[in-house]
Amino acid sequence: MSAVTETPDGPIEVIQVLFALHANFGAQELCGPLEVLSKALHKINDPSTKAFEITIAGPSAGVTSSSGLTIKADIDLSTAHEDLSEYDVLIIPGGDGINKVLETQSEPLGLISAFAKLQISDPSKERTLMSIGTGSLLFAQSGILQGLSATTHPDYYTKMEIICKEAARKGDLEQTDVMEENYVVNNARFELGEKLEENPFVYSKRPDGRRKSIARKGSNAWKESVKRRESNARRASLRLGGLRLITSGGITSGLDASLYLVAAMVSHESAQEVARIMQYTWNKGVTVEGIDV
Repeated sequence: MSAVTETPDGPIEVIQVLFALHANFGAQELCGPLEVLSKALHKINDPSTKAFEITIAGPSAGVTSSSGLTIKADIDLSTAHEDLSEYDVLIIPGGDGINKVLETQSEPLGLISAFAKLQISDPSKERTLMSIGTGSLLFAQSGILQGLSATTHPDYYTKMEIICKEAARKGDLEQTDVMEENYVVNNARFELGEKLEENPFVYSKRPDGRRKSIARKGSNAWKESVKRRESNARRASLRLGGLRLITSGGITSGLDASLYLVAAMVSHESAQEVARIMQYTWNKGVTVEGIDV
């Protein structure tokens, strides 16, 4: 359940985010998104309106990255499983340790599957599952990418395709479209507005101009969530019960995807302000599935 912060203007929802680490994770694949989300505010001039609350889960009290950085976990993975329904967003960083996770079929594979099943069984809540870099290989291994589109670190496109094809063979034979994109979003929400060309979340064509697209740059569904027009039935009709699923490429793509998440769940203005503070140019990705709210 999302926490609520009281402000002079009334209560503001605080979005609960869970990072699930594995041994030899990529330090920047954790720290980049963590920095973006920790700076996001519901009201950009009011530090008391922090948009996200972060929890880090790991297989041990201290989890060491491939570069030697040790992060103190807030909770262990067993507790993460027990409290999973309390989180709005689950983020899986990639890194060198992903191959070991795949070989041993270990966590956070179970956590990923449980989070996806949670959304299917309870589509009344808006949840997001996001990977950074090779973290998307775990999504593929879990079989949750069937019938969807996804990306990963460019060095792993081929491995991603192999894992997805094997998952399809074991599952319902639905294939995954592995895209060479900065980040890819499935099951987004949009408010199109009256003038499509002025909507900051919609592309009329791909950035490289190769083809027309309905690719969206973001959404704004979190605001006024108790009043949102999107019905549970519409969300449940989407794949994975409407679970917003984001996969990103390399390290900087994780920054871009995190800025998208801020825009999607807080506001486009907040995302732009975070990018300004970080002196970072936000490069957009694509959205391939979604509903207008």
